[in-house]
Amino acid sequence: MAVITITKENFAAEVLQSDKPVLVDFWATWCGPCQMMSPVVDEIAAERGDIKVGKVNVDEQRALAEQFGIMNIPTLLVLKNGSVSGRIVGFRPKEDILAQL
Repeated sequence: MAVITITKENFAAEVLQSDKPVLVDFWATWCGPCQMMSPVVDEIAAERGDIKVGKVNVDEQRALAEQFGIMNIPTLLVLKNGSVSGRIVGFRPKEDILAQL
């Protein structure tokens, strides 16, 4: 499944109302660890049809970053049934991310 760009406009429909667990990557273009994490997140999206994967650019979507208390990036959130069930801060190997799902 392709990675979805998450914005405040589509957040409710894509994340909160999703019938699948959602992995949300909070990132920024200037963030080195975010650039390292991006291909890992893309790989998970391509391999796992049972989840939805989205990315939030914190510079463009500050309100979403604030809503979830994002203080450091990259931060990955796992949301199930509209609630946060997992949080990963910083670059982590793929296995750590999959374990949260």
